[in-house]
Amino acid sequence: MSFSTITPAELKKRHAEDPSLEVIDVRMPNEFGEVHLTFAQNVPLDRLNPHDLLSNRNGHAGKPLYVVCRSGKRSEMACKQLVAAGYRDIVNVEGGTQACIEAGLPVIRGQKAMSLERQVRIVAGLLIVTGVALGYLVHPGLFALAGAVGAGLMFAGITDSCMMGTLLAKMPWNQAACSGPSCST
Repeated sequence: MSFSTITPAELKKRHAEDPSLEVIDVRMPNEFGEVHLTFAQNVPLDRLNPHDLLSNRNGHAGKPLYVVCRSGKRSEMACKQLVAAGYRDIVNVEGGTQACIEAGLPVIRGQKAMSLERQVRIVAGLLIVTGVALGYLVHPGLFALAGAVGAGLMFAGITDSCMMGTLLAKMPWNQAACSGPSCST
């Protein structure tokens, strides 16, 4: 069993026909707060609980569930989780929120937020510079900090999962209120 995909233009048409269609946005709350579809609920990927989502689909049971993120990668991961949990009629929105904006779908804009990817680059760079400075000024063994961060970045690139990103996602500044089912954690 798998999921289907839809273009933002087709989503716009379907929303015009049925304004009650259900869309979940799986980005982090701070990203969602920056810009999101007016009719989307925020259910961050790291908090996605397919069983809770299924039990909270009041009035939407038997209808498609549309999933969107920034560009389509996280929504694809969410679709795979939902299908693995037994969901049927899961639809990934191609190109994500960016493509939806370009297609003219209605959005709500909030304050600009620093992306998680940018936060990871800042912290990784800071740890590397600190490791090199401490290795030079204090003890050569502290160069290992820079090496460990480099190895972590390499591992993140190979596995497409980033432990530093996961930790930063849990920081208070990235935890704005979320608006969808399974957001209580």
